Amino acid sequence: MPPAKKRAPSAALTIPKPTELENTLRPVKSLRTALGSTAATKRTLADAGVSGVCKEVRTLEPTSVRDEIENICVRAVLSVLKGEGFSYAMPSRAASNVMYVPDLDRVVLRDKVLERVFANASSARKTAVTTRVMQLVVELCTKGIHVTKRDLFYTDVKLFKQQTESDDVIDDVACMVGCTRSSLNVVAAEKGVVVGRVIFDDDGDTIDCTKMGVGGKAIPPSIDRVTNVRGDAQFVLLIEKDAAFMRLAEDRFYNAYPCVIISGKGQPDVATRLFLNKVRTELNIPVLGLFDADPYGLKILSVYMKGSKNMSYDSLNLTTPDIKWLGVRPSDLDKYRIPLQCRLEMTEHDIRTGKELLNEDFVKANPEWHAELQIMVSTKVKAEIQALSSFGFQYLSQEFLPRKLREGDWI
Repeated sequence: MPPAKKRAPSAALTIPKPTELENTLRPVKSLRTALGSTAATKRTLADAGVSGVCKEVRTLEPTSVRDEIENICVRAVLSVLKGEGFSYAMPSRAASNVMYVPDLDRVVLRDKVLERVFANASSARKTAVTTRVMQLVVELCTKGIHVTKRDLFYTDVKLFKQQTESDDVIDDVACMVGCTRSSLNVVAAEKGVVVGRVIFDDDGDTIDCTKMGVGGKAIPPSIDRVTNVRGDAQFVLLIEKDAAFMRLAEDRFYNAYPCVIISGKGQPDVATRLFLNKVRTELNIPVLGLFDADPYGLKILSVYMKGSKNMSYDSLNLTTPDIKWLGVRPSDLDKYRIPLQCRLEMTEHDIRTGKELLNEDFVKANPEWHAELQIMVSTKVKAEIQALSSFGFQYLSQEFLPRKLREGDWI
């Protein structure tokens, strides 16, 4: 019998001694204590007394969604019988109809309404697409099944023409019905991933995220089926990119420093944002963000925290407030002596994007964010998380993050 092959040495980090771990996690535990029960509650537009805004959407049961769509269609039919044609009234989701509310620290939709008229040549086709999408949603709610946006597009390719058109109308229908997009039973394909000290049930199946290997567990597209979230994690580590996620997963960073590691692999999808919010709320733990030191990293972080303009109608459910910006921040480049050859010159487009961010209300409301962004724009230098690899491939997990945690170095 041939001798057994030797396994390659494990890349897992050495678990710190109890006293060392206690000292490293002390700032995180203080942050968690400061959170208190705020993770379980979010202020609504009604709580803030904001006027001139669209009513916030709710999570509805399939039967309620179906009833609302049927009511919309009945009104359209009655209008046709009166000889008045028909149209759909819905909140405008244009960027000009979005506003930032400092008291809520998120973007919301204003109350401007647009009318989609079938008799109007410019909107007739869009009205037909809207009607078709509502028909498909009623079918999904009746059967109690979920489909991806791609599946829905292929039900009527000749009418939809491009998936971007059917995707856009799905959000319009959610606005019109007054429900979250997830309530329509239409989901995006799996994108985000999770690994670490969390266990949850996915439609009855128990998922232990400490046993998901280097690739992690794909975040389920139907978050309404995720229940019984539990674990002993002390914080969530939110990662912008897949490369950094893989490094931390392979190093088993979550075993050395009890945490849940989540990545949306760039711009996050709805499922990742909902899952992050659910984990934070259920475990009542802080979220620390690791993003590139460039304008796009900050924009992606802001989507998690403040919401996106495209889906501002559902910012109550999609946003996770109080995420702390752990790094890589512009000020870290000098603090950690990132080599000059690992720093990238910002393009004119980068600089323009950075200056636009400086004028955003949510950046102005956070002086520390504004100061970091000002450093970036004035030096015209950016850097990616991978710049830390110049000190060694495991520098991120062995030195950078432990030091950040130990010093409580986040904003």
